[in-house]
Formats: sequence, C-alpha cells, structure tokens
Amino acid sequence: MTIGNQNNTRNNEISFKDLILKINRGIQYLFSKWLIILIMVVLGGLGGFTYAYFKKPIYIASTNFVLESGDGSSAGLGQYAGLASMVGIDLGGSGGGGIFQGDNILELYKSRKMIQSALLTETIFHGKKQLLIERYIDFNKLRNSWDKNPILKGIKFTRSYPLTRVQDSLLGTIVLEINRDYLNVSKPDKKLSIINAQVRSNDEFFSKVFNDQIVKNVNDFYVQTKTKKSSRNIQILQQKTDSVRAVMNGAIYSAAAVVDETPNLNPSRQAQRTAPVQRSQFTAETNKAVLGELVKNLELSKMALLKETPLIQVIDQPIYPLEKITTGKIKGALVGAFLMGFLAVFCLLLRKLLNEILS
Repeated sequence: MTIGNQNNTRNNEISFKDLILKINRGIQYLFSKWLIILIMVVLGGLGGFTYAYFKKPIYIASTNFVLESGDGSSAGLGQYAGLASMVGIDLGGSGGGGIFQGDNILELYKSRKMIQSALLTETIFHGKKQLLIERYIDFNKLRNSWDKNPILKGIKFTRSYPLTRVQDSLLGTIVLEINRDYLNVSKPDKKLSIINAQVRSNDEFFSKVFNDQIVKNVNDFYVQTKTKKSSRNIQILQQKTDSVRAVMNGAIYSAAAVVDETPNLNPSRQAQRTAPVQRSQFTAETNKAVLGELVKNLELSKMALLKETPLIQVIDQPIYPLEKITTGKIKGALVGAFLMGFLAVFCLLLRKLLNEILS
C-alpha cells in the first residue's frame, strides 16, 4: 500500500470517528435538555387533544351510478330519409351527446352552472324553506365576517334572476370553494362506466341534499342533451302531421259541403258539383298518402328517441346517518406530541450547530 493510500484511509477513519463523536455529543446535549423537550411534548399533546375535541366531524355523502349511452344508430331509417328531408326533418342518428365522451361528464359536475343550480335549490330544513347556499353560509358562519363589510352586510340570496354584481361575485367564490374542498367526482375504475360523486362537509344535511341535487341536475342535463335533437325532430314531425291531417279533413268536409249546397242540381250544370268535389277528393287523397308516410316517420323517430335515451342506474345513494369522519382525541394528542417533540429536537440541534459554527 502506498503512502497516499494510507493517508486517505487515516483521513476517512478520522472523519467517521468525528461523526460518531458528534452524534454522541448531540444525544448527550438532548438529554441535558430533557425538560424543555418534555414540556414541548406535553404542550403538543394538549394542543392535539384540544384540536380533536373541538374539530367538527366531516360527513360524507356518496352516490355511485352507471351511465349507459343510448344507441343513436339510424341504420333502419334510410328508406324514409327522403320524405323526411322534404318536410325539413333530419332522421340522422346523432343524439347530441358528444360533450359527454371520455371524462368530460366529470368536468360537467364541476362546472359553475351545475353547482350554482344546486346551491340555489330550495329545501326544507327544520320545517322552514331555505336555499342550499343559505345553509352553506350558516354552517360556515360567513355572515360573521360579511357583517363587518358595509357592502356585504345583510346580503341574502334568492332564486330570482338576474343576480346582483355582489351576489354573483360571492356565488363565484363559493363555487370555487366547493370545487376545491367539498366536491369530488371520479371514476373508481377507468375500465368501467361507474361514476362516484362525493360531497364532504361539516353539515350532514348539506352533504346529503347537495349531493342528491347536483347528481339530479347533471343527470337531467345529460339526458336532455343526448335526446335534444331527436326530441326536436319529433316535435317538428308532430306539427307537420297535424297540419297535413287538418288539410285532409278540410278537403273531405269541403267535398261533402259542395254536395250539400247543390241538392237538386240541373243535370246540365254538373260542372258546378263535379269539379269542386273531385278537386277536394284529390287533395284529400294526396294528403292521405303524405299523412301515412309522416305517421311512419313519426313513429320511427319516437323509436329512435327511445334508443338514444341513456340509461342512468343509481347503484348507491346517501342515506341518513351519513358516514362520519372524526379525529380521535388520543390520536390527536399523540400526533400533536410527536410533532412538537420533533420540532423541539430539531430546534435544539440547530441551535447547538449554529453555536459551534460561530465559536
């Protein structure tokens, strides 16, 4: 072994020895400060116990449901598309549900439109009518701080529109808070179509009712959007069908009226009866053929609407009493004691290190 290697080995041994000595001195120093550490641990335990004692429980309302999109295919409607297009009807298979492809429906739950609609829903709480947003304000005690601001003092929310600028601003802030701290929407398994909507809050009533309402709002919006185009087609077809039927009935009555108006017609004046009657009969027959095709298209459109209507099957929904998460007093005391003890040790060692460096 060369002299250089021997020196390196000796330096390494000295460095390791110094490290052991420093650790030993640090432990001895901590033992000398045991009273300070003990006081900090006790204070931390008391603080954790107090926090757990006064902390409100969190109530969890959770809804699981399955979405099965309707079959919007219109493969069997091609033979009727010609006549339908002549009267302005589109029998195409699109149900207008493209916005729900992928995970977009999860973002729909977090949209301001859905959350605001749920918050402005009127409910019955302890026998009194109250908006959900007013309930949110009450259990979060927001009015205590609002009353200190002249602009916000005494502000109330109603279901009437439009909202004032101040109401709209406050509502926007509350929507952001709900998105961040209260509402969680996810797909537990990416391979399945099961969606979980969960609401967490310190108020059991708010958690359940808000969860029920936002799930209802989103699901209703989903169905209406998926079937909007077909529903509009059915409405137009129904109007066309009623119009053609009215024209046909009018032509039939017109032919009968012409006969009634000429009971003893001179044989040499048959044109006065024959021409109007034949014209009315021709109109009636023409509209009868058109009416038959329109009725077929109307029934086919109704069948297509049934196919496009998605199935929303609720698997689990929140029921009282809700799942409750509480912080145990013993757990709170242990966590508080550990954190304060760790902080005390860290601060003492840091102080000793700084003193050694300065000296």
